Amino acid sequence: MKLKDFRTFFNNELTELYPKKEIDAFFFRTVESILDLKLMDVFTKENTIIQKDKLTILKGIIKRLKSEEPIQYILGETEFFGYVFKVNPNVLIPRPETEELVNWVKENFESEEKELNILDIGTGSGCIAISIKKELKNANVTAFDISTKALETAKSNALLNDADVNFIIHDILSQQPIIDEFDVIISNPPYVRELEKAEIKNNVLNNEPHLALFVEDDNPLVFYKRIADVAKKNLKENGILFFEINQYLGEETKQMLLDKGFKNVVLKSDLFGNHRMVKANL
Repeated sequence: MKLKDFRTFFNNELTELYPKKEIDAFFFRTVESILDLKLMDVFTKENTIIQKDKLTILKGIIKRLKSEEPIQYILGETEFFGYVFKVNPNVLIPRPETEELVNWVKENFESEEKELNILDIGTGSGCIAISIKKELKNANVTAFDISTKALETAKSNALLNDADVNFIIHDILSQQPIIDEFDVIISNPPYVRELEKAEIKNNVLNNEPHLALFVEDDNPLVFYKRIADVAKKNLKENGILFFEINQYLGEETKQMLLDKGFKNVVLKSDLFGNHRMVKANL
């Protein structure tokens, strides 16, 4: 089958499930990964014959897309903050809004010359911790997660990106003490309420780890409250706490931090105008 014919086949197979723009994105990512073809190649090499073994793989990818499996899990990797990360169903797929959070941290500390101790709580794929380590060369970065399998993925991503991060298995909701002090604590903890499940697309709901996504409706800030308490004990004087947050609970999160004695609490919106980040000084 020629590349141009396969593109027509790809579109026809998925057109009832996905919008055209998304199908195009799937197609370009797929042929780049499996056929090693860049975007321009799709147009300049459209008469390229796809070998039978590669075509079998490509058709398998279409089948998985039709079952609404995320393309990132199918291909086994994604890009975040300009770096490549391995992903699988043990970790959340990194989101653009989390890139904005990392960039906010970078903007606050890129001119800092002294050594920084930074803690990432609930690291998942390691995307936050690793990106910060790559962007802030003077940072010593530690990352916690409750999941052994998630930490295995994070460690492989650190090797892939040549980033020296200290990964530790830790349940942040436990009372296990944390010994070290940090200049920065950053977290993107679970924050989606059960009542918001109806807003979640099937490809997320049926594939990504619920442990990293959902909280109970009656205590949606459970992780934020606990991490704020940890920050009060383990942040250095004038240290800063950064959160990615539930867009519907921005004011509640801000007030919780003020009630716990944090100052200079700032809510920040993402590119879509949603309250998605907050920072606070100890």
